Amino acid sequence: KCCNPENRHNRKPTWSEKNPDGRWRAFDYEELINRDKASLDIFYLKDESLEESENLPEPDVIAREIAEDLESALGQFRFIADDLGEP
Repeated sequence: KCCNPENRHNRKPTWSEKNPDGRWRAFDYEELINRDKASLDIFYLKDESLEESENLPEPDVIAREIAEDLESALGQFRFIADDLGEP
């Protein structure tokens, strides 16, 4: 467990310049305060799927797929809700 939830003071970062895929990174105060607008919205892990954005489908196709996924999820949730309502 890299985040060491039992003793957070003994945490060891797994991210480094040599290991940019490390899942846990420590930031010091200066790094945070020098960010644009001093935001804590920290993004350092790369989403490899974003690197292939030229291969994305057209926006209308993406929107249709999202709508279909949401409709399917809603149907499944209605089924669960109906099951929970039965005595």
